[in-house]
Amino acid sequence: MSAARPYVDRPIEHDEVPDRVAARAAELWGLQPASLMRRGMNALYECGDVVLRVGRATAPAHLAHELVQVIRSHGVPTVAPIDGLALDVDGVAVSAWERVVVVDAPIDWGAVGAAVRLVHTIDPGQVPDGYPVPSPTEFPWWDFESLLGEVTDLLDGPARRGLQAAIERDADWRTAVRVDPVICHGDVHPGNVLVASSGPLLIDWDLLCRAAPAWDHAMLTTYAARWGGDPAVYPAFAEGYGVDLADDELTRRLGELRNVAATLMRVGASRNDPAARHEAERRLGFWRGDPDAPVWQAQ
Repeated sequence: MSAARPYVDRPIEHDEVPDRVAARAAELWGLQPASLMRRGMNALYECGDVVLRVGRATAPAHLAHELVQVIRSHGVPTVAPIDGLALDVDGVAVSAWERVVVVDAPIDWGAVGAAVRLVHTIDPGQVPDGYPVPSPTEFPWWDFESLLGEVTDLLDGPARRGLQAAIERDADWRTAVRVDPVICHGDVHPGNVLVASSGPLLIDWDLLCRAAPAWDHAMLTTYAARWGGDPAVYPAFAEGYGVDLADDELTRRLGELRNVAATLMRVGASRNDPAARHEAERRLGFWRGDPDAPVWQAQ
């Protein structure tokens, strides 16, 4: 088990490489022609009943399948891999997954909490050899001083001071998050849950890490206040998980710092993407202490 960078920690480029790799894989595996679904950290392509996932991975593509097989063996509901359909080509990893038919139904957050609890019971020794499981202290977007330095020219004084104050008051997170670590999903939020007819599926294991359980609770504890989510989400998640960490000090710190990271990354994106500036401003209003600061949006 590696303790290096997470499996995917940078977005796939907006060029012809992922399209070419997906087309090549679909032809090699006898699938329907690949049609782009969306791009983000990975590019997803639909090939009939199969979805191809193309990304800049830090470990071989087949290990993503092996990891999910371990996860599914623990009863965690997630998307099934298609055995044997994984390869590395042109510097990217491509893997095939069963396409999920998404139903129009609300997320059962109690079931998601129960799934995360199962993830936390996985023995680290069961993670496939070579699949990275770093501490989140290694995540580059949690190097707050560096991120702040990169965007300092884009920040006004009140926003900079608000962000810096949060970074300083939560500075001991690096020590605390390493205490009694478990295998964590690493990125629990609504965008990483699909609702199938069988119930919610927890997806996207690229940020698998070893950390205190609070790591997988933190985002949802701020979901209502900062992201405009349903206030019932975290209580339902906590009930399913079996422990409510809303008042836990580490969870509070991680939730605040996650919002610091989200703000700094959006500000950074605004340097070359004018469309990102509007959302960056929404987020900076909160750090300036504006009592009427709007809730944030995903983009």
